[in-house]
Amino acid sequence: MTSSLHDASPTAAVPVGQPAPDDRPLAANRPRRRLHPYAFALPSIALVLVFFVLPFLANAFFAFVQWTGYSDTITWTGLTNFKLLNQLGILKHAITVTAVYAITAMAVQNTVGLALATALQRSNRVNSLFRSLFFIPVLISPLAAGYIWAAVLNAHGPLNAFLSAVLPGEFHYAWLGHDTTALLAVASIDAWKLSGLITLVYIAGLNRIPEQLLQAATLDGAGAVRRFWSVKLPLLAPAVTFNVVVSLVGAFSALDVVFSTTAGGPGDATTLLNVAVYTQYGQSFFGTASALGFVVTLMVIVTAVPLMSWLRRREVPM
Repeated sequence: MTSSLHDASPTAAVPVGQPAPDDRPLAANRPRRRLHPYAFALPSIALVLVFFVLPFLANAFFAFVQWTGYSDTITWTGLTNFKLLNQLGILKHAITVTAVYAITAMAVQNTVGLALATALQRSNRVNSLFRSLFFIPVLISPLAAGYIWAAVLNAHGPLNAFLSAVLPGEFHYAWLGHDTTALLAVASIDAWKLSGLITLVYIAGLNRIPEQLLQAATLDGAGAVRRFWSVKLPLLAPAVTFNVVVSLVGAFSALDVVFSTTAGGPGDATTLLNVAVYTQYGQSFFGTASALGFVVTLMVIVTAVPLMSWLRRREVPM
């Protein structure tokens, strides 16, 4: 009985009519073909092509043609649109205003955001509450934010009433009605709206810094200011790169906040490139509007790419 059990073949227990494990078809043993990883990127690539690349190419073509709502013909004119905008003083002025606006908004956003992130870095109930409060402006529509601040900065608005209450004299200054303050005020409104997002990025960057480095700096006698400049700020370089580039590119594309506050005025003090594009389209000068839009794209590329490359080289690996 024992001998028969040891001599039994492993295949003897396989039911009759079913193939043994070694007799399975070769196709069943082959590994399944996996979907190529790039296939998952196809929907995103298609969206970028349809909504960004193709419109950019179309706008680039129309920037070099004569196309108005007063004629049914479209003719190739080369650089005529750019020369005409330069002769009218629109191109140079709009580029200058856009550059000042973008630099101001970027500087205010990052300065305020970094200061708030340093104050709210620790995770507790009070800081969580203030983080939520400072993030609320990010959720507000740019048009709504502009209308709110237009009322606050009115000559008879709450800001002048507050200044009149705490300072001697009556204040009825129209912050959005003077060339010297309108552009800075609108840029600050744009910065206020996005400072909450910038703050969260800086908080994430600060929390990534190893605590051991800060403790070592403290043991070496470094105070709070020294630790910030010598340890925290260099290690915050990736967050600085992201925030500076995003805030600058976003400011180049500003339109809603300007329209809801000054509509490009007073005069043309806040006439950014996108405001000039809107004005040209409204007057049915589609060729010159496309030329101004093409300049916006060139400004973003010429500014963002070298700036990002320079900032990335200054990043300190952890």
